[in-house]
Amino acid sequence: MWTGRMAEVTHALLQGAQSGVELSIGLISVIAFWMGLMNVAEQARLVQALARLLRPVGRFLFPSVPADHPAMGAILANMSANLLGLGNAATPLGLKAMQELQKLNSNRETASDAMCTLLAVNTASITLIPTTVIAVRMQYQSHDPTAIVGTTILATAIGTAVAIILDRIFRALSHRREKRCKQ
Repeated sequence: MWTGRMAEVTHALLQGAQSGVELSIGLISVIAFWMGLMNVAEQARLVQALARLLRPVGRFLFPSVPADHPAMGAILANMSANLLGLGNAATPLGLKAMQELQKLNSNRETASDAMCTLLAVNTASITLIPTTVIAVRMQYQSHDPTAIVGTTILATAIGTAVAIILDRIFRALSHRREKRCKQ
């Protein structure tokens, strides 16, 4: 604007807005497809089967959460949705898991170990099918929109491993500091 190129700025602004709307509409269709597929998988009990497969992982990561507590069910459903690349479906499940974990929390002012672990795992989350990225690549006519699946699995697996390791390290340091403060 200050350089006298207001026409170019206006054109870029309107072009960006148009691209944003087109991308959003394209994503809505793909997200609706995957959400429908997830609903079919849920009705066919495939999500529950995946959650059963993840139960040992859940017990390892969340030893303080009783196996039959609703928090564990929400955690496993959240992890299942993230594995399938359904972050939009995983978000409400993660919020539900946090609410349930808060019910188990003895100190309402501080996040529990399980809450911190859920945050770390949910943020990093291994993704097997990056549906949103595939949708964006399809929207922009990629020749091979699924080419990123392998690298996504590798990157998210590394990210999740690092998140779990750091969670355990910080938890150990926190517990040591608490013991020293009590002495």
